Amino acid sequence: MEEAGSIPLIGLTAWQALVEIGNIKKGQKVFIQAGSGGVGTFAIQLAKHLGAFVATTTSTKNIDLVKSLGADLIIDYKTEDFETKLKDYDLVLHSNRDTKILEKSLRILKEGGQLISLVGPPTPEFATQIGLPWYLKLVTKLISLSAKKKAQKLNTNFVFLFMRAEGKQLGEITKLIEADIIKPVIDKVFPFVQTNEALSYVETGRSRGKVVIKVK
Repeated sequence: MEEAGSIPLIGLTAWQALVEIGNIKKGQKVFIQAGSGGVGTFAIQLAKHLGAFVATTTSTKNIDLVKSLGADLIIDYKTEDFETKLKDYDLVLHSNRDTKILEKSLRILKEGGQLISLVGPPTPEFATQIGLPWYLKLVTKLISLSAKKKAQKLNTNFVFLFMRAEGKQLGEITKLIEADIIKPVIDKVFPFVQTNEALSYVETGRSRGKVVIKVK
């Protein structure tokens, strides 16, 4: 049950980024930021299943973990600059709020490549997708203008992803897990009475894979 509970959020996020939006094909190059995190651990495995060459960032202590998940190129973000090591990538799965990281990530893409951001800013396309009123669409246009202009200047694409519930996709993900193609990575399981401690632990940014709260 702990493994099952850890899957929907990260699994659907990775699927919608790599399969639905990215349409990743065999031989393409994917850069997944924060490879030892919840989404990262799942996305590395999914990207490898799709046939991609996968680069990722992590800390020294988690290098063995992301390597075991299938990462082809591992960058220690504390001591190395990924921009000096990566070039002509088809897709970046972006999860860092630092503006400089966003700019570097756009520069490593090939022409026509996509940066799919999990942290924003939200775009007008996203606003239309979820049916926001016109004035909120205007807000998203304004706050995403800088990111979209930087992408456009490099002939790349900036896409914002906010995961949505999707039963059919969960079914496909379940098949991959049952076939041992993708294995859930769980760091810690907290009892419900320690929910605050669990949240505090997640906020440290040091978790490997998912943190699960067990109700019973």
